[in-house]
Amino acid sequence: MGSGQVNGARERFVRTGGVELCVAELGDAGRPTVLLVHGYPDSKEVWSEVAARLAEHFHVVLYDVRGHGRSTAPAPLRGGFTLEKLTDDFLAVADAVSPDAPVHLVGHDWGSVQAWEFTTVERTRGRIASFTSISGPSLDHFGHWIKKRMTRPTPRKVGQLLGQGAKSWYVYMLHTPVLPELAWRGPLGKQWPRLLRRVEKVPGDGYPTSSLPSDAAHGAWLYRDNVRARLRRPRPDARAHAPVQLITPTGDIFLSPQLYDELERWVPRLTRRTVAAKHWVPRTRPDQLASWIREFVISAEAPGSVPATARTEPVRKGRRADAYAQRFGGQLVLVTGAASGIGRATAFAFAEAGARVVAVDRDGEGAARTAELAGLIGAAEAWGEQTDVSDEAAMEKLAAKVAAEYGIVDVLVNNAGIGLSGSFFATTPEDWKKVLDVNLWGVIHGCRLFGAQMAGRGQGGHIVNTASAAAYQPSKALPAYATSKAAVLMLSECLRAELAGQGIGVTAVCPGFVNTDITATARFAGVDAAEEKRRQKRASRLYGLRNYPPEKVADAILHAVLTDRAVVPVTPEARGAHLMSRFTPKALRAIARVEPPL
Repeated sequence: MGSGQVNGARERFVRTGGVELCVAELGDAGRPTVLLVHGYPDSKEVWSEVAARLAEHFHVVLYDVRGHGRSTAPAPLRGGFTLEKLTDDFLAVADAVSPDAPVHLVGHDWGSVQAWEFTTVERTRGRIASFTSISGPSLDHFGHWIKKRMTRPTPRKVGQLLGQGAKSWYVYMLHTPVLPELAWRGPLGKQWPRLLRRVEKVPGDGYPTSSLPSDAAHGAWLYRDNVRARLRRPRPDARAHAPVQLITPTGDIFLSPQLYDELERWVPRLTRRTVAAKHWVPRTRPDQLASWIREFVISAEAPGSVPATARTEPVRKGRRADAYAQRFGGQLVLVTGAASGIGRATAFAFAEAGARVVAVDRDGEGAARTAELAGLIGAAEAWGEQTDVSDEAAMEKLAAKVAAEYGIVDVLVNNAGIGLSGSFFATTPEDWKKVLDVNLWGVIHGCRLFGAQMAGRGQGGHIVNTASAAAYQPSKALPAYATSKAAVLMLSECLRAELAGQGIGVTAVCPGFVNTDITATARFAGVDAAEEKRRQKRASRLYGLRNYPPEKVADAILHAVLTDRAVVPVTPEARGAHLMSRFTPKALRAIARVEPPL
């Protein structure tokens, strides 16, 4: 277990209400202050990964709640953890670290429960610029939620009460005398890190710290001093006086998403986000949280701005666009072959959904341009990387850099590819090597390196491999290209089976005739340079007349990830050929013998 100090932080102690609070600061104190409040049974180190990312842009402050970490405990413990006293602590810390400007508050678990109090009581008005809530409701809002369902019960409302009641089993346990303290200072405290790794997939990276047993024992009084009293008599005026960003993990085993159904009643300026993760997102998804917090804080700091969901809505409208924003907002998406065509359109589509985008291409300028435009379109962040996907060593360097600087990829789109036309006997071994190196080995490198990182994190993810209708539609003119794409299709199917148990989906996208630059750069085996140029121009003209835009393929990719589809034929001819390959393969073989137009 770790030492209880955040790496690189400046620590000091703030005295308030008979306790000393250990406060850690990172980043430039002249920038806006982001104040992170931890939950139960944590200490401030739960935020270390998020804090390090935010410190590049803000003055970041973390403090150990009274009785936790390096902060002292009140005496006596009973009555020493009321929300009123916790509010005193917050104001003391805020006044010490940001006396002249309001702070941007972020809370997780009981840190969020506290922060709801801070954001809704009158005496803190003007001290909070924004509040990001993660996995912790207001006890007042919760109390009203319960009363409404008990006063006017329906089968649905009773089901919600029973569901949340089952999830809250630990709350009842923590109200029992002595037993929680004995458990945490005994076997539970020793097993807790292992439980977090196994159940929550929290990395074993020095967290939790050695103060865990005493933190958890003291923190039991957070529940005893507050829960029953507030749920019985919730405040009627618990309205937020600052904009709120609500981040709801969809896999939270302690809290039902329905708890926040009527939150707009209490929060006039509300931004909602969901993340496909479990409860301890500060440890499992620090990059995604940091990105959302950064965007929300910047929005709140802008003169006259009101942070709202409209800021991160995709350009496309409708129910599907809302689903994209909910699913991909803040996620890290890497797209290869992103300098043009389907790759660029896919990068833009994820950008519109609010994702963080890494655009990869051997054309470095093109990748940088895609990243620049993605940022303008709506990407939370975007970067361009120059890499040849066929170069194993280069891909290994890219994977290491992305993990170290941007985080673990949530969605990988292996899209880079080259075209090659010509009969089998006109195709040289060198031609075969070039097309397989990019179209197949590039996909293998991406799946192996980034897929391994996804699996190692243990939080799921999705891999999209761009195959082609040529993967199942034979052609006498495309033996090498079709073989490479058929291999990608089968690789995708095999990986899908292997990774299903780890929550990682795999999709093979099979476009047909799409109007992209691949026709202008495709090689034609067995002809001279002049004839190759003529055929490239003719193919480009034919594809231009077909005029199926790459943006439709990009939309199909996002929808495939959203719905976890295995094989996605795109364009009418690709769907038709896919059906024929299953039901009338003889007819498809007959079509394969037709001489293509030259």
